[in-house]
Amino acid sequence: MWFDDDRRGDAFGFGVYQMRRPDPIPMDRGEYSVIPFHDKDRPSSDVINTCVHCGLCLSACPTYRETGLEMSSPRGRIYLMKAVDEGRIGLESAVFQEQMSQCLNCRACEAVCPSGVQYGTILEASRAQIEHARGAGTIMRPQSAALPPRPIWQRALRSVVFGALFKDMRLFRALSSSMALYQKSGVQWLARRSGALKLIGMADAEAMLPPLGGVATVPQGQIYPAEGDGRYSVAILTGCIMGTAFGPVHAATIRVLQKNGCEVILPPEQGCCGALHTHGGDLDGGRALARQNIAAFEGLGLDAIIVNAAGCGSTMKEYDHLLHDDLEWRGRAEAFVRKVKDVHEFLASIELNTAGLGRLELSVTYQEPCHLAHAQRITAQPRALLMAIPGLELREMPESSLCCGSAGVYNVIQPEMAASLGARKVSNALSTRAQVIATANPGCALQLAAELRRQGEAAQVRYIVELLDQSYAAG
Repeated sequence: MWFDDDRRGDAFGFGVYQMRRPDPIPMDRGEYSVIPFHDKDRPSSDVINTCVHCGLCLSACPTYRETGLEMSSPRGRIYLMKAVDEGRIGLESAVFQEQMSQCLNCRACEAVCPSGVQYGTILEASRAQIEHARGAGTIMRPQSAALPPRPIWQRALRSVVFGALFKDMRLFRALSSSMALYQKSGVQWLARRSGALKLIGMADAEAMLPPLGGVATVPQGQIYPAEGDGRYSVAILTGCIMGTAFGPVHAATIRVLQKNGCEVILPPEQGCCGALHTHGGDLDGGRALARQNIAAFEGLGLDAIIVNAAGCGSTMKEYDHLLHDDLEWRGRAEAFVRKVKDVHEFLASIELNTAGLGRLELSVTYQEPCHLAHAQRITAQPRALLMAIPGLELREMPESSLCCGSAGVYNVIQPEMAASLGARKVSNALSTRAQVIATANPGCALQLAAELRRQGEAAQVRYIVELLDQSYAAG
């Protein structure tokens, strides 16, 4: 396939290419200066060659199902990685860069792959290779960049977002407070009515901004005692967006855990999980956050480290891979990973306090977050918890595990694909006529809520732990 050389700009600078015509991948080395993979964070040749090109991943891939293009499938993208690995094309390939950006990293291909290809690891490494070749991490023009670096405003923005906001939760909470002021002061109303957001290409992204200004969950070493006989000592990752925009979900999670005999601790030195960094090609940034969280949680004598955001839990369970080459931290990462539990996984593994659950006369459909269903392979436990609530009717939606199009900043860098997948997901959910769409990830919750507002639908988006908490309150 050939792609236009002109990028449509976006806030994070990933770039989106316009397809001109289908054609074989150019392999003429004389036509291009082939930029190879760098040795650091190189995609594993062994993993790439594990793929036998059987094609069983195609029907599971959201972008392939939307486009029908081989290059927009896991098999096609692995073919591109193999071509770079073997020196037949280089990192300068527009097709390679676009396909590494277009992939949602939903990991659905991993769940169906008979060869066990660890696709997520080679995708993230390929993105890191592109960033390295662009001289990522420097605001001034890097002299050693093999690829043309991003415009300076994009480098500055990425430096602020990935280098500051997500690495310092005080700054992140300050930004959240300013966004709450933006919403409440009337500036948001003016920005939307004036068309200014459309003019700068941020209307769709801004529409996903959740209501802010509620009580944030700030970890300060708080200890919440278990109700009744204490059986477990657990800690919760408060994270970034979960701790600000989804504070009520944390509060519900704490109450549900207390009802089930858990002492709950909020370690003070924890931070962002690093998912956006690792998915966006900043593996060093992800490693720094992994070390911070390992140090914050270890030594507390915990039975489990509880995560109520699917994307965060998936990344934290892979800290051992992220720090595999760090001799000082590898063992600590392995010990940390053994204790990380998704909240649904944990609650389903203990003797759930069903006696305290009250009736909820609700019809609910469950939207499976990709990094819960595919990366963590947790599918039965959320459904079991929903069905444990008296009076609740669970209605299965079609394509419940197909990606909703959120995927971190994907709806900013690939807005058309994200919108198409979001509309498809909501259409499937509404076909059940359920009152509530239950989920377990902040990005999914924002994507679903924004699409419901766009369609003028009244269905609610709720976390499973919120429904459990409501049921315990009713009981």
